[in-house]
Amino acid sequence: MVRFGIAGFGLHAVKRLMPGFTGAERCAVTALARRDPVKARASAAEFDIPEYYTTTEELCRSPQVDAVLVTSPDALHLPDVLTAVEQGRPVLCEKPLAMNADEARRMVAAARGAGVLFGVAQVFRFEDSTRWFRERIAAGAIGRPLTARAEFFYPARESPRRWIADPELACGGPIADVGVHCIDALRFILDDEVERVGTRAVADEDSGSFEATAVLSLDFIAGTLAAVAVSTRASYRTFLEVVGDEGSIVALDALNVERPITIERRVPAGGEVVERVEMDNTDAYARQVDAFALAMEEDVPFPVPGQEGLRNQLILEAAFRSRHSGRVEEVKNRQVEQVV
Repeated sequence: MVRFGIAGFGLHAVKRLMPGFTGAERCAVTALARRDPVKARASAAEFDIPEYYTTTEELCRSPQVDAVLVTSPDALHLPDVLTAVEQGRPVLCEKPLAMNADEARRMVAAARGAGVLFGVAQVFRFEDSTRWFRERIAAGAIGRPLTARAEFFYPARESPRRWIADPELACGGPIADVGVHCIDALRFILDDEVERVGTRAVADEDSGSFEATAVLSLDFIAGTLAAVAVSTRASYRTFLEVVGDEGSIVALDALNVERPITIERRVPAGGEVVERVEMDNTDAYARQVDAFALAMEEDVPFPVPGQEGLRNQLILEAAFRSRHSGRVEEVKNRQVEQVV
């Protein structure tokens, strides 16, 4: 049984991680860290977690912690990950991996140099629905993928995660917060890499220097053209569609872990539905931490190593450059090769 310590125990840990650990078979949470000692004590009591600390360093020094799950605000990912690596603790870090690609490279290089397992928590790779898209497309069910579309909207004004709008703490607006989920899901589903990104974005009175709504165009190496739409000003929605020259696959709420998802495969002639499946992704978080525990216990590769987080970060940086330049920007994929 792998014993996890959660660094930056907050809303995400309460809403997603702890329910996930409840369903996990290979691991459990034995410690947490949050800066406010009163809140740390209260969280530990609420979830029956044996140990609580106010710093990641203290957490990593505990003999009751085998691995660290970093779920602090984006700006704290680098120091938290480096602290865990320095203590020889395998570390799984939430997305987006860092504030920028340079920080992500430092994390990957440090973990590699120390021989420490390092993964990024792109949880939708552990969903049945996402895997079904990937497997059916790989099997040729829709022919050659021509276009893809992913959307992720949520009403941030109602969110208690206030730090997400702070440029000192967050990597970006919805492009970084949820756009990275769409980008990673499309990379996984298409088994391909993005080479160019174009961005159109708008801000509003509440978003400050961040965007409130954006649309990204992604050019994949194999020729698929994709569009990613994100917003923090609309009702929750996670749409996913891939269109090929022999059909399409579509799901209204493909990227969610709360309710059943219906996926349809359609043929070009009249859009007839030839295959319909319903899936439940409620165990995705449990699968994610169990996969990390398995990698630790049996020395098998973790499905989403830190390098994948760096690749996503390079795509985000191209998107941010495009927003300001007004031009399509190249993704600097070779920078991943220089690290690994």
